[in-house]
Amino acid sequence: MQPTDVTDAPERQPWGAVPSGQDEAPRVGLVMGSDSDWATMRAAAEALEELGVPYEADVVSAHRMPTEMLEYGRTAHERGLRVIIAGAGGAAHLPGMLASVTPLPVIGVPVALKTLDGMDSLLSIVQMPAGVPVATVSINGARNAGLLAARVLGSAPDASGQDLRERLRDFAQELSEAAHRKGSALRDAVGRGTASQD
Repeated sequence: MQPTDVTDAPERQPWGAVPSGQDEAPRVGLVMGSDSDWATMRAAAEALEELGVPYEADVVSAHRMPTEMLEYGRTAHERGLRVIIAGAGGAAHLPGMLASVTPLPVIGVPVALKTLDGMDSLLSIVQMPAGVPVATVSINGARNAGLLAARVLGSAPDASGQDLRERLRDFAQELSEAAHRKGSALRDAVGRGTASQD
């Protein structure tokens, strides 16, 4: 009996919500330990939408939903996902636990809580044992997590990867132009002298 190629397997329905009007199956799984994390994780979703990367989003708590969390990680690649972004605060076990049960790359987003300014979350995510890698962005750095997920997908050698690389290059050009405009504005302000700015 021939083993089933995951790429030929039928894709399952998204685990969580997808944006209105998103026609393609999700390629990025965006999960968090609580709906309160959405205020931070929304920035990852916005970055993905800007670049046209289809995603799904849901709450999957490592501590309050351990069975569901393990199922999410174990089936992610079978459902067509290629990258997981996991945001978590406090003990922040979600990214590492997902990484332990999925073959996909996992990007952890440390979410700052009222105590310890998110350092506890950051240290929990980056201190992974050998063999269980988790890429980690800055505290509340969800936007960079979305951009990193897009770059992972953009490394694909097929047409979709090439198209995404073009969009990422356009994005980088826009960043450069914005930085040049800021530099120009600063030079103009300095040229007028500090007294004129009061």
